Amino acid sequence: MVPTMATAAPLTARLLPAPISCSATGGAPPSKRQPQQVRLLPAPAAASPPPPLRLAAATAVMLALAPPPDALAVGGEFGILEGRSVALLHPLVMGGLFAYTLWAGYLGWQWRRVRTIQDDINELKKQLNKPAATPAAVGAASSPPPPAAPKSPVETKIEELTEERKKLVKGSFRDRHFNAGSILLGLGVLESVGGALNTWFRTGKLFPGPHLFAGAAITVLWAAAAALVPAMQKGNDTARSLHIALNTLNVLLFIWQIPTGLEIVGKVFEFTTWP
Repeated sequence: MVPTMATAAPLTARLLPAPISCSATGGAPPSKRQPQQVRLLPAPAAASPPPPLRLAAATAVMLALAPPPDALAVGGEFGILEGRSVALLHPLVMGGLFAYTLWAGYLGWQWRRVRTIQDDINELKKQLNKPAATPAAVGAASSPPPPAAPKSPVETKIEELTEERKKLVKGSFRDRHFNAGSILLGLGVLESVGGALNTWFRTGKLFPGPHLFAGAAITVLWAAAAALVPAMQKGNDTARSLHIALNTLNVLLFIWQIPTGLEIVGKVFEFTTWP
């Protein structure tokens, strides 16, 4: 009779009998019988499924946080940075910078007017003829003084320019132009680099062409014009003239770049969706 062992394993345990060895020479009965050994292997426990309510809630949260696949132009590696919302920030900011460039140019021209109007006044004063001294006549002390001569056109112009300069000085155009130029330089360089990065986020590459090259040239002109400020503050007229020339070229490039920028905006609406 084969003995059995008490088990604490589940009912699905498998019984593996060990081989029995015995001697059978000459038909004699075996001198010693070895009991059969039974090894019990527990069955693998099945993983209990998560509660259906918890699984449904986790799935809903993941779907809510994930951006729509249509808005990811490349593959979704950068999330919403590849969508239409971020792509439209660049043209909106650059449009504002174009208007701000014109405003900064106006402030700079007014500050230049403050400096040059005094030179105009000095030149006009040189044109005034000094009245010739006439000898006093006998008995002139008792006669009334002659009527004042009317103002000449030159004197009238000098008075007008003097009043205009006083108003310009009150406008603080020097400080306002400096602050506007600083904001334009910082935000312009930041957005120029950001626009190139956004193109790479959406498409995985850059597109060498007129818009990219003009944008790079505008960024360089901003930096070059700002680099002339120390020389301008020392009264260098050459640096001032070059500063005006660089910014004028900057505005022309900005205007020329607008049609290519609008073309890119059309492609953004064509190949991306919100957000």
